[in-house]
Amino acid sequence: MKRALFICTQNRLRSPTAEHVFSTWPDVETDSAGLGNDADVPLSSEQIEWATIIFVMEKKHRTLLSTRFKRYLNGKRIICLDIPDDYDYMQPELVTVLESKAGRFLR
Repeated sequence: MKRALFICTQNRLRSPTAEHVFSTWPDVETDSAGLGNDADVPLSSEQIEWATIIFVMEKKHRTLLSTRFKRYLNGKRIICLDIPDDYDYMQPELVTVLESKAGRFLR
């Protein structure tokens, strides 16, 4: 079972879309959070500990994650998807990009 954690800034568009898209995949559990100060679901150390693979949407998220949660990241695989904040929640183009970029790690 893969436990995938998706992280963006506000946890409103990209990471919740990814959480929803991959939640129906076999042998994949999903969660999502944001690193922004007013994120809908702020990232917690418990989420990081739960995850077996962590996806960040942009390089700045990887940097923030490493700065704020360094002690919880030992041995965690972190993948930057390089998906800009240009999409709406569940926008078909976003779903396609997510399946293309993250899907190969979750098959």
